[in-house]
Amino acid sequence: MQPLNLAAGTVCVLVGPPGCGKSTFAAGYPASWRINRDLYRLAATDSEADQTATPVATEIQNLLLDARLARNLRTILDSTNIEPHLRAGLLARARYWQRPTIAVLFDVPLAMVEAQNASRDRVVPAHVVRDLHELTPTREQLLAEGFGTVHLASELATAGAGL
Repeated sequence: MQPLNLAAGTVCVLVGPPGCGKSTFAAGYPASWRINRDLYRLAATDSEADQTATPVATEIQNLLLDARLARNLRTILDSTNIEPHLRAGLLARARYWQRPTIAVLFDVPLAMVEAQNASRDRVVPAHVVRDLHELTPTREQLLAEGFGTVHLASELATAGAGL
């Protein structure tokens, strides 16, 4: 899957459960473009998995997002972004800065997500993966929330991307 061609200032929100390929996709972009709450949890607690640090990690994410949007820089948000209220906050920031939004929805079958999760260095508990997979929104939901464009990872993979 090749990266999308993102216009200046674009906010690209990756949406999907742990182990679906979000970080692999994000790695196709410059490191400076990527914002990942796991890294901020790690910085705050020495553990990417320490969910008690999520509020602090989200504050750091939002500070960096605002800094990048103020400068009209491309930004990739590499976190699960499953929860509607989190996406609403990201969309509100993009609207405030009048920046375009794109979502990449990782529509990966549960069996594949579970297999990929099991092979990662940091394995997320299976019940959490299943719960988040079940809560993953549809393309239609993301468009209704206000994303300007929604790409399905499955379509990007088969089309060779380069969009």
